[in-house]
Amino acid sequence: MSNEQTAIKTTYFSIIGNTCLALLKGLAGVFGNSYALIADAIESTTDIFSSALVLLGLKYAKKPADDNHPYGHGKIEPLITFIVVAFLVTSATIIGYESIEHIQTPHKTPKPWTLIVLGAIIIWKEVSFQIVIRKSKETHSSSLKADAWHHRSDAITSVMAFMGISIALIFGEGYETADDWAALLASGFILYNSYLIFRPALGEIMDEHLYDDLILDIRKKSLEVPGILGTEKCYIRKSGMRYHVDLHAVVNSNITVKEGHDLSHKLKDYLHSQLPNLGNISIHIEPNDCSLDSCKHITP
Repeated sequence: MSNEQTAIKTTYFSIIGNTCLALLKGLAGVFGNSYALIADAIESTTDIFSSALVLLGLKYAKKPADDNHPYGHGKIEPLITFIVVAFLVTSATIIGYESIEHIQTPHKTPKPWTLIVLGAIIIWKEVSFQIVIRKSKETHSSSLKADAWHHRSDAITSVMAFMGISIALIFGEGYETADDWAALLASGFILYNSYLIFRPALGEIMDEHLYDDLILDIRKKSLEVPGILGTEKCYIRKSGMRYHVDLHAVVNSNITVKEGHDLSHKLKDYLHSQLPNLGNISIHIEPNDCSLDSCKHITP
C-alpha cells in the first residue's frame, strides 16, 4: 500500500471515530450535567470537519504532476493543515467563551457516571493518537500529523473534564463549576497545540531547512554509486509526502559530457530505489579538478 493510500485509510478511521465520540459526548454531557463533556463534543464535531478536509487534501495531493504543477500537488497538505489549525483555534475559543459563561451561571453537579464515559473516551483518544501519529511518520504527512494532534488535544480536554468532574463530586456544593474551569484550562491546551501543529506546516510551505538527517542519507547513498566521488550542495523541499532534491555531485573532471549525463541518471535512479519518499531529483554535475582532500567538496 502506498503512503497516500495509507494516509487516506487512516483519515477514514479518524472521521468514523470522531463521529461516534461526538454523539457519545454530547448525550453524556446533556444528561450528565457536564459542560466539560459538551465542550468535548464541540471539539469532536469540529474534528469531523477537519478530518474531512484532511481527506480531501490527501486525495487532491495524489494527483500527478502536470504542466501547471511540475512538482505535483503536495503543497495542498500544509494549506489544509492551516485550515485544521483554524478549526482548532475556533473550537478552543468557543469552549473558552462558553466555559466562562457557565462559571458565572449556577448549575447542577455533574453525574458520577460521566466519569466512566470520560475514562473510556480518554483511552480511546490516546490510542487513536498513537495510531494516527505513527501513520503520519510512516507517510511523512503533515496534515495527518495535524489530524493526530486533534486526537491528542481531545484526550487532553477529556482529562481536564475528568479532573473537574472528580473535584465537583468529591467536594460537593460550591464546586459545581469545577468542570467548567477544567474546560477553560483545556481550551488553553488546545491553543498551545495549535501552534505546535502550525509551526512545522509553515516551515514546509516556506521551504525551511528541516531535513538534515535525510540530507545525510542522500550523501551516503550517493557515494555508493560508482563514479560519484562526493557531494557538494544538497537542498531539500517537501511537497506533500515527497521530498524534492537539488544535489550537486562531484565526478572525475576527465570524463565526457555524455558520461557525466549517464552518471547523473544512474545516481538519480539509485537514490529513488533506496529512498522511495524522494520526488523530483535534480542532479548537477561538479568536476573534480583536484584531490578531494584539498577541495571544498562535502562528503559524509
